[in-house]
Amino acid sequence: MQIILLDKVVNLGALGDVVKVKDGYARNFLIPSGRARRATQSAIAEFEARRAELEKVAAAKLAEAQALGEKLAGVTVKLTQKAGVDGRLFGSVTNHDVSEELNKHGFAVAKAQVRMPNGPLKMVGDYTVSVSLHTDVTVDVAVSVLGETA
Repeated sequence: MQIILLDKVVNLGALGDVVKVKDGYARNFLIPSGRARRATQSAIAEFEARRAELEKVAAAKLAEAQALGEKLAGVTVKLTQKAGVDGRLFGSVTNHDVSEELNKHGFAVAKAQVRMPNGPLKMVGDYTVSVSLHTDVTVDVAVSVLGETA
């Protein structure tokens, strides 16, 4: 299916690109989330008429994400979980826990924006987690997992 992108999409294209994707990806994700629409002649003409407005909105989102990223850089999140004597946690620290703690500190970060490349944290210690605020803005946040004996 041919679609026109209304926003920058990772590994696909930038604003205004006409790309061919699988039908299910377009119908189930890109179009309902407002990131794309079918590339018909009328849709392309309407996009060209609104291009400046959409670029201004995209630039504003990027500037907002960069400002939040500058504030978020260097922040250390401290989480306390029940742990055994050897330092293993009873359970784990997930992206939900990290985003919840960042929200308590005043940073609006969704659970899906927290990236944990090695999966949930299962040991006491200091870790680095990346937070993807925008397709172009990724910030590393220090997470310190502290053990609490049961």
